[in-house]
Amino acid sequence: MHLHSLTSFTNLLLPPLHLRPQFRQQLPNGAVRARKKENVWSVDNDLAEQKAERKSRGRRRRTERGKGRGGGKGRRVGKRKLDPDSRILVSSSMLMEVETVLQTQEPVIIPSWSTFTSSLTGLWKGVGAVFSPFTAELEAVSVNSQRENLYDCYTLSRIEKAAEDQVKRRVNWAALNAVGEAGGFGVEGDGAALRGFEEFEWEKSEVLEEEVMDRDPGLVYFEDGSYSRGPVQIPVGEYDERKYFLAPTFKFEQCLVKGCHKRLRIVHTIEFSEGGANIQVIRVAVYEEQWVGPTSLDFPDEGNFEIKPLSQRKRAHPSDLTGSWKVFEISATPLFPSSQMTDSPFVYICTETLKRRSLPDSSLFGEEELNDGEDVSMMWLPGGATGFVEVKEDGVLCVGAGWYGEEGVNLVMERDYGMDGKLIEARWKSEVKRRWNESEVESV
Repeated sequence: MHLHSLTSFTNLLLPPLHLRPQFRQQLPNGAVRARKKENVWSVDNDLAEQKAERKSRGRRRRTERGKGRGGGKGRRVGKRKLDPDSRILVSSSMLMEVETVLQTQEPVIIPSWSTFTSSLTGLWKGVGAVFSPFTAELEAVSVNSQRENLYDCYTLSRIEKAAEDQVKRRVNWAALNAVGEAGGFGVEGDGAALRGFEEFEWEKSEVLEEEVMDRDPGLVYFEDGSYSRGPVQIPVGEYDERKYFLAPTFKFEQCLVKGCHKRLRIVHTIEFSEGGANIQVIRVAVYEEQWVGPTSLDFPDEGNFEIKPLSQRKRAHPSDLTGSWKVFEISATPLFPSSQMTDSPFVYICTETLKRRSLPDSSLFGEEELNDGEDVSMMWLPGGATGFVEVKEDGVLCVGAGWYGEEGVNLVMERDYGMDGKLIEARWKSEVKRRWNESEVESV
């Protein structure tokens, strides 16, 4: 896993994301009794109900612990009906419960590297921004000649094959927008006062990053061009106080693709210190890009660029993701110790379920509402994007990204790491919001 310099963006180090020293939490002992379901997938439904019951008990424990917390100026939004126009920037994780298993685990053909690279290569025009990992507020990416902060950037990515098992990526960028995020949470800005993509001289633009993506063990890819990229193992172990100055830092990049020609990339830069007990999110960068042509074109000026800068976009909202969903999931599980194999060291499995997502039992927070030490793991970002870093009750670290569209489809990519620091699995999900009646489901 290659670490990359953050010199293109300035002043992005933030106070620690006081999330969770509970990276070493253990599940409580004791049996769990699940209600049996009389169908051909009874075993899977039993497992799903056991998992849901454990989560329910965990929510009760977290609620009890939260009752004793001291005051503060944060406003809690509990189980009352959430206003879709309210401005929510961060929250604890949403609750996901399996209702029905539609398809049990089945093996999936390993994605083709050549097909993946064909979907990935080309010229991509895009927009980008950086957000505070603590408050999810828009942050400056650069400073102009008048010493004004600039909050948006345009990007032009050239991705091409460098060798049989390598893809080269070169990203040029240009910063803009000295005003910041548009006003009204539920309203998009028109961006009329901002410079357009074609108004910049891209031949003279700065290089944001230049790297080679190879088939390293931590890359999980899919044939539509989606991928999850990160380390195979993060440093977890005994803390040596003599090496307090060592804080390994890794980049976790999740890429989701819609319709082959549009994609979202969310990059978390995370620091692990004190033997993995202290997890600090340093930086969260978001890029939305549109494919405009093959790499044989130098700097294409033709074609419509439809993506507005992220500061002008409507943010995702918890109400968008509540309700029942039909979820198709492909998980990739690494084969240890075969991490150095040239072929894909993952086993791909698919499942299909009906799930219900609900608002978190704990707080949702808007601007200037966050109390120090609150359980915050999910960021609600512009353009329907969500980013999350969560330590689950069993000590599993989950790093992920989501992309919700008005058509009612939510794409998700996430990675899980165990207590030993090893990658457990990476998951790609396509979630379709249920729009039929309960009676129709029962009649199936």
